[in-house]
Amino acid sequence: MRFPFVSIAVFCTSLCSALWALPSEENRLGVSESTDDRSILSFFIQPSISFIGFDNRDKFQAQVDTVYNHYKAQALTKAESSYVAKQDFQKVNFCFPITAGLQFQWREGHFVSAGFGYIYDNESVVVTDRKDKIHNYSYTLQGFPLYLEYRVAIPTHLISLSNASLFSVSLRWYWMLPGTEIYSSWGHISAETPLLGNGFGVSLGYLVTTWKNIYIYGDIGYSRIIVESDEPFSSVVPDKDTDKAKWDLGGLMLQFRFSFGVLNREK
Repeated sequence: MRFPFVSIAVFCTSLCSALWALPSEENRLGVSESTDDRSILSFFIQPSISFIGFDNRDKFQAQVDTVYNHYKAQALTKAESSYVAKQDFQKVNFCFPITAGLQFQWREGHFVSAGFGYIYDNESVVVTDRKDKIHNYSYTLQGFPLYLEYRVAIPTHLISLSNASLFSVSLRWYWMLPGTEIYSSWGHISAETPLLGNGFGVSLGYLVTTWKNIYIYGDIGYSRIIVESDEPFSSVVPDKDTDKAKWDLGGLMLQFRFSFGVLNREK
């Protein structure tokens, strides 16, 4: 999986900015009497920024190049040739997944969660022909992940910015649900939904702030979610490959979890 240096730099800068913006311990204690997550049962919403590890984008770019070359060859004059132009698909699949779910703290610092999410990434370009007519081409990655997560607070003697267990490590396992698919200007393929799941995710989290029974986490992580289809990529983009299509919906992620405690421990 290859990401442009600029994209990674922007991603890391965003994370660093978030951490530098964290309030001091005194300010945090002024907002809440405890900096620990006291929830026993909570509901959460988690928006994310994700760089999807989709390595098959070159197939779609190759088809756009083919269309462009076809229009270029049709041009009869230099003036007509000047009209022929194209956009290229971006080299990074960037999107904003969102998930929601329930979290249970069965033991202090140990959380079990179940979540459901939505992944949507639409990539589109235009090509103009010798008559200066615009033609639109696109492909869309769509996914409906269901996952189980285990989060463990890191003890303060290992890592801490205060006297509270604010850092945590999370492990996730994903199942992709029906509706996970790729559709494009040329066709459509649906993903299989194996019972054993499609992949994993890991992340390092930080309890940014608390207010009453609301807890806000910031996580940076990585996931690898491999999905397969019974159909080849030639069903969604002109291609000679006849093998079953396989693609990755995981990647590098920056997540923000807003957790609302429904049942909480006493202060």
